[in-house]
Amino acid sequence: MCSERRWYLVAWDLDRDDWRTFRVDRITPRPPHGPRFAPRTPPADDLAAYVSRGVSTRAYASHAVIRLRVPLEEAAERVSPTAGTLESDGPDSCILHTGAASLDVLVIHVMMFGFEFDVLEPAELTEAVRTARDRLARSLARAGESTPRTPDGADRTPGPRSGSAAAR
Repeated sequence: MCSERRWYLVAWDLDRDDWRTFRVDRITPRPPHGPRFAPRTPPADDLAAYVSRGVSTRAYASHAVIRLRVPLEEAAERVSPTAGTLESDGPDSCILHTGAASLDVLVIHVMMFGFEFDVLEPAELTEAVRTARDRLARSLARAGESTPRTPDGADRTPGPRSGSAAAR
């Protein structure tokens, strides 16, 4: 399967005694010196969906199920197979299965899609969303209390330029 310019191979791993998804660019080719493989029933009928779940969800420590408040077709334009798997949830929403290194990263990940959403699971993700909301609210409140400044400490108040740049 190819996704976002990466090729993936689904193969039986003799060391793990289980199916695995391998990134083809990380495989070191070796001459065929060992025994030939024994044909096996694939782990899923839809291997593209199997690979997508593997690279977007199962590979991560934190997993989530999110209802996106947009039709499946619209979500599919922004959610790549490596970011999550989508399934229809009626004409106006869809379900996203995704994963990330932590719940905080999941919050950012879902927010960056730009869609309204509902957390279905895990419940702890809802608390992480609330924490992010509160942090943003505090930052916005402080921004309203202070005058914006440039990195060198000068006011950003509109007006004539000063200093050596104005003399040019």
